[in-house]
Amino acid sequence: MNISKIASFVFALFLASTPFTATQPAAAHCQIPCGIYNDSARVQSMLEDAATVIKATKMLAELEGKTDAQSNNQSTRWVLNKEQHAQKIIATISDYYLTQRVKPSQADYTERLTRHHAVILAAMKAKQNADSTYATALAESIKALRAYYPGHSH
Repeated sequence: MNISKIASFVFALFLASTPFTATQPAAAHCQIPCGIYNDSARVQSMLEDAATVIKATKMLAELEGKTDAQSNNQSTRWVLNKEQHAQKIIATISDYYLTQRVKPSQADYTERLTRHHAVILAAMKAKQNADSTYATALAESIKALRAYYPGHSH
């Protein structure tokens, strides 16, 4: 038995003998209409993510042409943040809205589907580009969803 197999075996034994205890609340969402989630708050959250994407593109533009280590570090961090926040928007649309709130039984189903898909496409474009035009278009596509989820959006 090689050392890798021994290590895997010991780790498996450790897991089997250790009772599971959560150290933080789970962030998962059950995919049933439980009614405890605030749709308009999710729209607001996506707008906050879009604001981060907008800021990232502005900061990247300010760092353009700078080649020192600190500027390279900051550019990398802004790109990563832009990616993470755009991906979070994609996940919210696909994992929450498209699975639970956009339904074929709705009279305006095609329109809703088109508008939600537009957010995913805008987020993808914002990830691919450092131009703030794409980040702004992302925010606008999210704002278009407010009509479907009125409430406490700002």
